Formats: sequence, structure tokens, C-alpha cells
Amino acid sequence: MAERPRQGHRGRVSRPSQVVFLGFVAAALCGTGLLMLPVSDAAPGSASFTDALFTAVSALCVTGLSVVETHVYWSTFGHVVILALIQIGGLGVMTFASIVGLAVIGRFTFRSRLQAIAENRSQELDGTPKVVAGVVKISLGTEAVIALVLAVRFWLGYGKEPGEALWLAAFHAVSAFNNAGFSLFEGNLEAYASDPLICLPVAAAVIIGGLGFPVLVQLRRAWRQPLRWSINTRLVVWGTLILLPAGSVFIAASEWNNPDTFGGMSGPERVLAAFFMSVQTRTAGFSSIDVAQMEPLSWLGMDVLMFIGAGPAGTGGGIKVTTFAVLVFVVVAEARGNPEVSALGKALPAYTARQALVVVLVAAGLIAVSTAALMALTDYSMDRLLFETVSAFGTVGLSAGVSSALPVAGELILVVLMFTGRLGPILLASALALQERRLKYRLPEERPIIG
Repeated sequence: MAERPRQGHRGRVSRPSQVVFLGFVAAALCGTGLLMLPVSDAAPGSASFTDALFTAVSALCVTGLSVVETHVYWSTFGHVVILALIQIGGLGVMTFASIVGLAVIGRFTFRSRLQAIAENRSQELDGTPKVVAGVVKISLGTEAVIALVLAVRFWLGYGKEPGEALWLAAFHAVSAFNNAGFSLFEGNLEAYASDPLICLPVAAAVIIGGLGFPVLVQLRRAWRQPLRWSINTRLVVWGTLILLPAGSVFIAASEWNNPDTFGGMSGPERVLAAFFMSVQTRTAGFSSIDVAQMEPLSWLGMDVLMFIGAGPAGTGGGIKVTTFAVLVFVVVAEARGNPEVSALGKALPAYTARQALVVVLVAAGLIAVSTAALMALTDYSMDRLLFETVSAFGTVGLSAGVSSALPVAGELILVVLMFTGRLGPILLASALALQERRLKYRLPEERPIIG
């Protein structure tokens, strides 16, 4: 009798995950089919299956990696298909992750739910329709504002025709908010590296999309009252405020004297480029400098930032800022000899640390295996291949010049990584959180030697 509720509960939990997974597979196959049409190719003929599949998965998973030059290989119709896949992928992940968050809250005790309601200053917890409507409203609203700013700049600052300026602005605004990184310019955004009126709006869209829907909603409701923020909002905001400047300083220091990247730039322009590239490691993938010419030290630092990623229930990827922050607080607690883990004035449940550790180890293992496989298939150095696999798993889209030169088997490895990186952490974390069960017995303890 006691096992039936748990079985039924697991059945209800598994269906949304299956629906999302199958939905992404169907969308990827549909996008691949559309990109294989002759009308999608700028040149006579049609794209190969692997090129179309790679591009469709990259767009749907809002990654931005590409094995072909987006601005010249695809026609206007192909660009529209890519844009639609980016929007579907971003909205789908934000909606699903937000709904999973509500499901996790639903497993709390009544007292915990009252506390969550109080922190959000709401009379009731939002239901699924409100979540979907909220995600769409925030997404389209942010994209519209960023597109307007970019359109004016392209029109008045670069002499683009109004229609062309609006199209370029809309494409890059959607790509930026959804942390995709696809661009319609040669060299991505390198031609605008010194223009703050292009780089800063794009960076702002990336940051907003990467914060996540729950954080954006709570900031809108109580942005002047940080003491009322939930632990999730606090970790995401503080993590963002720490990682962005830290990444900017690191990239500036390692690239300042590199003639192939910052060469020819003034001091302020180098600061802007360093900040912009730090923002892109939040899993966006735009580039204002040639990433393939960056120092190996920069790649290593960016690997770490891309692996961490952005906030949960957002358009960014990675293991998420909250996951990384939880492990940091675990280390701090162990170093201090504290029996319990606390973060920003709140105690963290023991299972939270276990879930964070599982997500990190699975992600690291997948990246290690994929890097090793690419090393066996190609002659590229490990630092370049590691950068490429972390970028694919973190759905970042930055490339060290490897993706376009990989064999078909290597492209398929990155396809799997992008798909897994987009859905894997969400599905794994939700499964761990929603299928938590209590044992009716306890085994005898015995401690192995650690270290």
C-alpha cells in the first residue's frame, strides 16, 4: 500500500520530461528537414543532412556552434528557420524549467510553501498557465526593446535601410536573449567590437535571459527588498555579480597584449571587449574578437566560466550558477568543520549538495569522454578540443576554430553534447529532486579514508 503513491508520483513526474525530450527531438528533426530544402540554401542545391542537423540542433539548443558560415550559407528562409528554432528552444527550456521549479516547491511541507509565498509577496503560487504566459511576456518584451535599440543603431549609425536594420536587429535580439550566439555578420560581431551601442544592448539581453524566469519575476516584484529574495534569486544575482567582473578582469589580463585579439584597440575598447566576452561565457556565444586566436590561458578560464553557465530556468546552459554556488558553500562548511551547510543565512538540505555533486560529476564525465573521442578522431590539441566540447555542452557557441573542420563523427559528437547539455542538467536535476524518497531503514556506517 505504501509503494503505490510513490509509483504513481514517479509516473506523473516522468511524463513531462518525456514530453519535453520527445518535443525537442521532433523540433530538431523538423528543423533539419526545413534546412535541407533547396529554398533554405543560399546556393543552388540543398544542404547535407549533417550540416542541417548540426545547425538545427545548435539553434534549438540555443548554442550557436556552426559548421558552415551562417550569413552566407543559408538563405533568408533558412535564417528565418534558424530564428524560429532559437525562439522555440529558449521558450521551451524556460517554461519547462520554471514548471519543474513549481513541482519541486509542491513537494515541500505546508510551512515551507507558506514561506516561499511570503518571500515572493504573492497570495498564491503561480500555476502552469501563468508561468507560460509570464515566460512569453518577458521573452518577447525584452527582445522587442533590445531589437528597437539595435535597429536605431544599425539605421542611423551604419546606414542600413530601415527594413534591413529591423531584420538584423530582431535576429540578433532574439539570438542574444535566448543565449544562442548566431549572427548574420561575417566574423560574428567582430566588426562592432568597439561600438558600445551594439555590444552593450546585446550583452544586456544575454544577461537578462541568463538570469532565469523565477529570478526575473522576483526582481520585478521586490527588486528594492533583497532581504525578501529567495535563496535561488540571491545565489543567481550574487553569482552573476561576481563571475561577470571576474571573467572580464581575467580575459583583459590574459589578452591585453595579444596582437591577434586586442591589437589595435584602445584601452577603453579593450575593456569593452573583455567585458563582452566575459558575458558571452554565460553561454551566449557571440564574439567581438577572434576566439581561435586567443591565448590558451584565456581558453582555460573561459572553460570554467562556460561550464558554470547561467541561472536555472533561463535561456543559458552549463551546470548553473546555483549548482556551483552550492558546492562552494559545501567546501566552506567542511573547511570550517560545520555539520550543516548554510548559504546566505539559509540552511541547505543535505540532498541539495548531493544533487549538485551528481550534476557536476555527470557533466564533467561527459565532457571528458567527448574530448577524448575527438582527440582520437582529429589532430587538434587538447586545449582546443576541450574548449569546443565545453562550449557545446554549455550551449555556449564559442569556437576555437574546430567545429567547422571536424569529420562527420566529430560533428555528431557535438550534436549529442549540445542536446545533452541543453536538456540533460534540467532533466537530471528534476529527476533527483522530484523522486526523492525516504528509506525505512538505515545501514551501519563505516567511513573510508578520504584524501
